[in-house]
Amino acid sequence: MCGIVGYVGHRDVRSVLLKGLGSLEYRGYDSAGVAWIEGGDLRLVRCKGKLDGLEDRLRGHCASTDGIGVGHTRWATHGEPNEVNAHPHIDCTGSLVVVHNGIIENYYTLRRCLLDEGHTFRSSTDTEVIAHLIEKYLTDGRDLIQAVRRALFDVRGSYALAVMWKGAPDRLVAVRRQSPLILGVGGDEAFLASDIPALLPYTRDLVFMEDGDMAILSRGGIRFFSLETGEPVDRVSHTISWDASMAEKAGYKHFMLKEIYEQPQAVLNTFLGRIKPGVSDITLPEIDLSFDVIKGLNRIIFLACGTSWHAGLVARYWIEKWVGIPVEVELASEFRYRHPILNDKVLVVPISQSGETADTLAGIRMVKAMGSPVLSICNVVGSTITREADATIYTHAGPEIGVASTKAFTSQLAALFILGLYLSKIRGTIARDELATKIDALAGLPGLLEGYLTLWHKEAMGLADEFYKKQDFLFLGRGFMFPIALEGALKLKEISYIHAEGYAAGEMKHGPIALIDRDMPVVALAPMDHVYEKMISNIEEVRSRRGIVIAFGEDGDTRLAEMAKYVVSVPRPSDGDINPFLYVVPLQLMAYEIAAARGCDVDQPRNLAKSVTVE
Repeated sequence: MCGIVGYVGHRDVRSVLLKGLGSLEYRGYDSAGVAWIEGGDLRLVRCKGKLDGLEDRLRGHCASTDGIGVGHTRWATHGEPNEVNAHPHIDCTGSLVVVHNGIIENYYTLRRCLLDEGHTFRSSTDTEVIAHLIEKYLTDGRDLIQAVRRALFDVRGSYALAVMWKGAPDRLVAVRRQSPLILGVGGDEAFLASDIPALLPYTRDLVFMEDGDMAILSRGGIRFFSLETGEPVDRVSHTISWDASMAEKAGYKHFMLKEIYEQPQAVLNTFLGRIKPGVSDITLPEIDLSFDVIKGLNRIIFLACGTSWHAGLVARYWIEKWVGIPVEVELASEFRYRHPILNDKVLVVPISQSGETADTLAGIRMVKAMGSPVLSICNVVGSTITREADATIYTHAGPEIGVASTKAFTSQLAALFILGLYLSKIRGTIARDELATKIDALAGLPGLLEGYLTLWHKEAMGLADEFYKKQDFLFLGRGFMFPIALEGALKLKEISYIHAEGYAAGEMKHGPIALIDRDMPVVALAPMDHVYEKMISNIEEVRSRRGIVIAFGEDGDTRLAEMAKYVVSVPRPSDGDINPFLYVVPLQLMAYEIAAARGCDVDQPRNLAKSVTVE
């Protein structure tokens, strides 16, 4: 979720870059930098921290009235947040720079090859390999566009790229694959950015690059090509009428809604480079635990708070089923006040979006003192939890602005799904064909989510019209739908202030059934799995007490349709173990629409903070 800005034209290039980067600050970042060509030389200024620091450093440079340049705000994914790892990244010759949003899956292999060929690397990022690859192919006599194409043929992963070379001081090259990049059209100048707000002060005529597009930006306009074939392609510009606030949210009313729609990309970014569909393989080099240590583990403890705790509850079902090892899921706020039994055969896995959660940090420190290895699941590179853990699996969800977690949760699930499969592969507890089925199911998940988001949103708006005035909700689920019921209830209470409770459906008779009457909406999560018949019986118990059933179930489930007045359809996946992803997203949308209908502050609900950094 880095911020990219590029410009070719007659304006003060540094001013355009800084203003554009300032418009993208809402995306979150840990470092920033700009590069431009002046008097035939390449100028590069970077710094850790906020744009104020970058502006201070630029004051030492002479004023520039026109030109060409690129800028970047970095949200770290590979390499800690510091000035050396900040973008733009430069090649060995100091004549070419690259800014990049995305993840290069095979960067380690490429880096080793380039080192063997004599290239010198300055950073520990995945992006820098692109600059060196382009340099390599430029020396073969190719022009810039052909060198970029050839370099990207070697690359696997997702990227939005802007490339500038002092050998072609009148043009920028832009490329997109799986990460957004937008171009601005205007008179004798051209712009590029990773999001719309950076371009609105200068033009509202925008071109949204498509996957596999390349473009050359110059004062004469923008030309588009196919990355695969090199042939010219036509692209149409669109006139945008959004105001600045709407632009930050990409046209969505709230950040939370934008982030719900970003979940297919967040899940994709989390598994890119870690799973290999079609060859039944999975890799997690960042774990840095020997096979003997992994095989010797006799227990796993997930340590988390709030939504992250729910992610751990889901993962317990996966890991106990696939790996055959006991799993405990602990609330970090309680764990530190117990006397847990720990040793070097107990793997402790703290889960945190921010990496700064105070209770979880305290738990980690206690665990390490008792000799257990610590493997964190986190979204923020360089955060305290990642520094204190022995290793980290990053989720790559990008910044999450809305206080109520959405894409951070599903990307945590993706990381935990991968962890479970990896452990089962190393310990030999899963058959190769079953592993292949689950890897393929995860690989297909972003497409499933994309295909249903609009439908789910429409159904959520209908449910909001019916239920936004209710004061109580009950959420029921069995198996790993139980933690999803907990998460659905949490989302509703967080942002709508409606009292909502999640329960294991089998526990309904042990108390909650007393609450059910004609005014009580009951959300029932009922995939057609091994506990489906049990769930149907629970729904019958609600109906017999005149409760209002809102059922979430599989497409084509006629039995469920006959029992519930309100039904939300969920696709039947190729492997039922990915159902938690598919059921939580429509629950998020229902909570969002109910809260919006009640006029609540969806992005900043009362009394809540994004990161709980005090006990």
